[in-house]
Amino acid sequence: MVKAGAAVLGRERRWVDRAVVKVLRAYRIAPADRPRELAGFLEGITRPAVIRRRRVTPVQVVRMRWHAPPINDLGELAAFLDVDGDLLDWFADRREINRHARDERLRHYRYRWLPHRLIEAPKPHLLALQRRLLDEVLARVPVHERAHGFVPGRGVHTFAASHAGQAVVVRLDLRAFFSTVTAARIYGIFRSAGYPEPVAHALTALTTTRTPARVLRDAPDPRLAALLRRPHLPQGAPTSPALANLCAFRLDRRLTGLAGRFGLHYSRYADDLAFSGPDHPHNLIPYVHSIAVDEGFEINPAKTRVRGQADRQLLAGLVVNSSPAVPREDYDRLRATLHNAATHGLAEANRDGHADFAAQLAGRVAWVSHRHPARARKLQELLSAALAKP
Repeated sequence: MVKAGAAVLGRERRWVDRAVVKVLRAYRIAPADRPRELAGFLEGITRPAVIRRRRVTPVQVVRMRWHAPPINDLGELAAFLDVDGDLLDWFADRREINRHARDERLRHYRYRWLPHRLIEAPKPHLLALQRRLLDEVLARVPVHERAHGFVPGRGVHTFAASHAGQAVVVRLDLRAFFSTVTAARIYGIFRSAGYPEPVAHALTALTTTRTPARVLRDAPDPRLAALLRRPHLPQGAPTSPALANLCAFRLDRRLTGLAGRFGLHYSRYADDLAFSGPDHPHNLIPYVHSIAVDEGFEINPAKTRVRGQADRQLLAGLVVNSSPAVPREDYDRLRATLHNAATHGLAEANRDGHADFAAQLAGRVAWVSHRHPARARKLQELLSAALAKP
């Protein structure tokens, strides 16, 4: 290291010896995966000097924390994604062409405003890259056991079932769940997984975006526009739910501990937080607000609900007063639609103009019938009659 310092500076310097000793004390393992961190450390312990010769040393993985595939540098990342270096740079959008381009063809995302959110859907090529990252990288990183949304083997019904039959159910909502997650936090996830700094930066760029100013003109809320203006998780990318879950790991851990302190059960489905138990501690909600803010999230107070057994306890669209079930009015509405289709035909009953109405009905029947044999039998009979109607 002393010789390398002399080569970089053009001649030997006495203070280099002392700097090397400090580096060796600070880093028991050579920081081959974090050149920027090492440079910052050296800047704090060395004197100003003129660099005579720059030595380029490739970065490499030091230790992978989980079983994600090791990727040493940007060349290996390009090969892993089956693109060349120029395409990798293009999709990472280092020059923010996506944000400033007026031509739609130069953008990586398509944008669509809903009442309280923006759908940012990646175009096919970037979508394929993100799906590969989801399947082969993010799927290897464990999420918290109380997270039920977008987790294989868990879902709405497991989320709701864990709170069924409780005396009190408290539901809270995280405001702008995806938009709140910044690129800096995503970078931390990839670094924690073990990827070297340049690779982690590229992976972050591939999975986050900054919304173009032209799109933000139609934002319904200035606060939402401010979140979308900075690098964030796009709602519509396949990688965003998994990354948001990982960023919420500390939140889930702390809220699980809080629930245990009050003798309650806690779980989360995407941006829905739920607590249940024998009673409702008066200071539970202020504590949840404080922890959420501390972890970089925000509670939407307008959507906070406290429901006892005398009320309808609703979580993620399911009533959980006893066993989880779709509300009765939703069941009745679907049954009426199926009866209309069985009597007058699918075309007559398709008032909303669904492209594949039969498949849409089958999906609704599966949802409403889940673990309810009596409902399933009645609805399946009506569906079969509707499909048989000429």
